[in-house]
Amino acid sequence: MRLINRRPGVALKTVLTLLPFVLAFIAYSIGSDIRLAENPSDKLLPAPSTIAATAERLFTEPDRRSERILLWHDTAASLTRLALGVGISAALAMIVGLAIGLLPHVRATLAGFVAVLSMIPPLAVLPILFIVFGLGELSKVVLIIVGILPFLIRDLSQRVLEIPREMIVKAETLGASSLVIALRVALPQLLPRLIQSIRLSLGPAWLFLIAAEAIASEVGLGYRIFLVRRFLAMDVILTYVLWITLLAFAMDFALRWLSRKAFPWTEASL
Repeated sequence: MRLINRRPGVALKTVLTLLPFVLAFIAYSIGSDIRLAENPSDKLLPAPSTIAATAERLFTEPDRRSERILLWHDTAASLTRLALGVGISAALAMIVGLAIGLLPHVRATLAGFVAVLSMIPPLAVLPILFIVFGLGELSKVVLIIVGILPFLIRDLSQRVLEIPREMIVKAETLGASSLVIALRVALPQLLPRLIQSIRLSLGPAWLFLIAAEAIASEVGLGYRIFLVRRFLAMDVILTYVLWITLLAFAMDFALRWLSRKAFPWTEASL
């Protein structure tokens, strides 16, 4: 049997899924042991036990000055900004994507404009956002929107354009208006793609959030990482990086679960 036709069983699939993580952990442990053997004071690659102890402290012990557990406080601030940015982007992309995909006049007006906007590096306009919107919460949320909205619009409008023309003609034959076609024909087929597009945009959204927090913020996961880097506190930085990775994975898993439950017939649930 050709390799292309072989599929792993449940047990083997689990082993293969965990294998890269185990190998990465082993490689890091070996590298840490080598550096610490040469220099016990080395901070670049702290031992896994040191990272575990730091993580326990960050998750449980309050700060002496603020009496808050800073990691949870940073997490709440970052997730609020991320939720606002992604949520607003998803809502706008759904509306504009429907309009571009269904209405030729809107497509002729906005399709090229959105395509050009998607080529602008979002981090390049970050200083402009700080000047226009200030250094508060608004500029950070706007950066996320600027970063992922053009991609979402282009992806969703393309999905609308892929809807078979026969379905729209049948709806028109039954007397459906443009609004009814958008809500009853296009929107149900757009929602699975919206979830998939959000999943794909979470990585860039986190990038823009961390960048904004690193430059101008007093709380947040990105702010804390760039604050402690001056002390070479790699155990704290790695703990925050692992925590961000876990949060991003949990979000992706939740969206995938939602797609499977709501739209089990689509490939977006994979």
